[in-house]
Amino acid sequence: MSSPFAVRTVSSHAQLAAAQRRSSRLRWTGVLAAVAGAHLIAALWFERHHDTFKPVAPEHVPVQVALLKPERIETQAAGSPPPAVAKPAPPKHGARPLREHVLTATRPQPSKVPATNAAASAPVGASAASDSAAASAAAAQPAANAGPGIGQGNAPQATPGVKFSVPPSGDLQYDTFYNGVRNQPGTIHWTSDGHSYDMVVSVPLPFVGTFSYSSHGHVDAFGLAPDQYVEKRGRRGEDVTMFNRDTKQIGFTRTPATLALPDGAQDRFSMVMQLASLVRGDPDAYQPGVTRQFYVTDNDSGEIWPIETIGDETVRTEQGSIDARHFMRLPRRANDRRRIDVWLAPSLGWLPARLVQTEPNGTQIELVWRGKLAPPDVNDTSSSDDTSSGSPQPSVTDPGAGPEKP
Repeated sequence: MSSPFAVRTVSSHAQLAAAQRRSSRLRWTGVLAAVAGAHLIAALWFERHHDTFKPVAPEHVPVQVALLKPERIETQAAGSPPPAVAKPAPPKHGARPLREHVLTATRPQPSKVPATNAAASAPVGASAASDSAAASAAAAQPAANAGPGIGQGNAPQATPGVKFSVPPSGDLQYDTFYNGVRNQPGTIHWTSDGHSYDMVVSVPLPFVGTFSYSSHGHVDAFGLAPDQYVEKRGRRGEDVTMFNRDTKQIGFTRTPATLALPDGAQDRFSMVMQLASLVRGDPDAYQPGVTRQFYVTDNDSGEIWPIETIGDETVRTEQGSIDARHFMRLPRRANDRRRIDVWLAPSLGWLPARLVQTEPNGTQIELVWRGKLAPPDVNDTSSSDDTSSGSPQPSVTDPGAGPEKP
C-alpha cells in the first residue's frame, strides 16, 4: 500500500511536467508571433519603399531625339580677343566675385580665307539636335573652299565646335546615403585653372571605410583629358588607370591588358565634370531626349556610356529645394542593371546637386548637395591676382599641339 508521501510526490512531478509543457508552448507561441510580426513589418516596409529599388521602365524613358558624339570644343582665331562674357550682378555686402574659367582653344587655319567670309567662320555651338548648327556648317563650307582673296588672306580663322565652360573650383559638400541610410558628409574637391584639373571624390561608408575616387589631368581640344584615375574602396588597395597620351594607350594596375585611347575619353568621375562643362557651355542643346556618348574607363575596362537628358526636376536638400536637370546613363546591353543618375543645377553653376549610383544588386550610393544653394565662392584673401569677370579668361592653344602650360 503506497504511502501518502509517495502519492504527493508523484502528483507534484506530474504537475511540474504539465507546467513545463505549458511554458514551452507559450515560448514557442511567442517566438512564432515575433517572427510573424517581423515578416509583416518587412512586407509593409517593402511595399512602401519598393519603388526606390525599381529601375526606370523603358517606356518611361523619353524618346531619344538626338545622339551627340565627342567633338572638338569651340576654338577661336589666334590673336583675337577672348569672347565677351556677360558681367554678373554686383556682389552683395562686399562679397568677392566667383572665379570662373571659360575654355577657349585657338587653332590657326592653313588656308587663306577672304576677310569678307570671316563672319561665316565665326565660332558657333555644334549640336546634332540643332538645325541652326547644320545651317551654319553649310554656310561655312563655301568659305573653307574659297581661294585667296582681298584683305587679310593669311589671318587665322576660327574653328567651330561645341561650347565648353569649365565649372568654378571649390570644395563641394554633400550629404551621403547608403541604401537610403544617412552617413557622414562626403566631399568633391574640384579645382581647375583652365589648363589642368584635379578632382577627388570622398564618400564615407559604414563598416567598410571611405570610398575615394581621384582624377587628375589637363584640358585639351576635346575638353577634360584625364592623365590618371585612382580608385580606393575602403581598406582595399588602390586601382590606378593611366592615360598615356604619347602612345595613345590606356593602362591599368588591376590587369595587364591595355586599351586604345580615343579622343575625349573620360574616367567614371571626370565624365561628370565633362558633362557639366558641356551643359554650362550650351544649356539649350541638352533638351529632354538628347543623348551624348562618352567613352568611359573603369579600373580594368572601357566602354561607351550613353548619357540621356531626362528633363528638369526638383532636388530636395536640407537648405531647401533646387531646380536641376536630370541626366541618366542608359542601359548599355540587355539586363544592364547598373545606373548612374546626375542632377546638374543651373543656380550652382551647373555643378552636381545630386548623384545616385545604383549597383546591379540594387545597392544605392547617393550624394545630395549640402550647404548654400549658390555656387561656391572660391576666392580668398590669398589670391590677390584672382580672375574676375572683367579679367581675360585662360585659353588653350592649338588642339593639335596640346594645351598651353600655365
